[in-house]
Amino acid sequence: MSDNPLVAPSIDPAEVAYFERLAHRWWDTEGPFWPLHRLNAFRVPYISHHLCTILGQDPGANQPLVGLRVLDIGCGGGILSESMARLGATVTGIDVTEKNLRVARLHACQSGLAIDYRLASVEQLAAEEMMYDAVLNLEVIEHVEHLQDFLATCAYLARPGGVMIVASINRTLSAWMMAILGAEYVLRWLPRGTHRYRKLVRPTEVIAGLGPDYRLIHRTGVRVNPFTRGFAQTRWEGVNYMLVMQRRLDS
Repeated sequence: MSDNPLVAPSIDPAEVAYFERLAHRWWDTEGPFWPLHRLNAFRVPYISHHLCTILGQDPGANQPLVGLRVLDIGCGGGILSESMARLGATVTGIDVTEKNLRVARLHACQSGLAIDYRLASVEQLAAEEMMYDAVLNLEVIEHVEHLQDFLATCAYLARPGGVMIVASINRTLSAWMMAILGAEYVLRWLPRGTHRYRKLVRPTEVIAGLGPDYRLIHRTGVRVNPFTRGFAQTRWEGVNYMLVMQRRLDS
């Protein structure tokens, strides 16, 4: 039975229940979340580079994100949140699954990191008029309901001039074959049912959903080497992609 007290239009109860069952495995680097650990190691330098470039941080500093308020949407067990905190950011991680947050809080405590983990939805933060220098929206949008409303709400969470980074899986035949059939059913890199094709999101839908107040700064595809399980950038966005968007100062 779920211990989640949140009710918000973007929350899919089936997705919440799915991640509750796996919550205890978040920090097992060889378990069901190993792809997120590998992705995180690949994406953190990408994220840090663009945040420094856009927001005027010193990329050569030991902690280049000092002074930035960063929101990690759908933080899960805290893999990305901890990486941002180690780079000096003041991090808020939100999730709609209490079990995930218990894992995240315990691991952060053991790691000596101060991270504000909250059982909250994006709708709740928007209602509280919370704003951040950077909003990280990674591997989340393919798990929500009412996508366009969700993105429109997320758009309010980055301050004017702030950055939104979105990463997801494209809704293409190639993505179905590689990310669902291949990764979940053939290679079994992910538990079956992790992704549903109808909920995958095209980059154009993300850009449209964030609206005219955002401009695209950078975009890239992401590929995985099935032999080394390593990730790299690619021009092809047919499966995985990342978008770096900046909110206009006059919005």
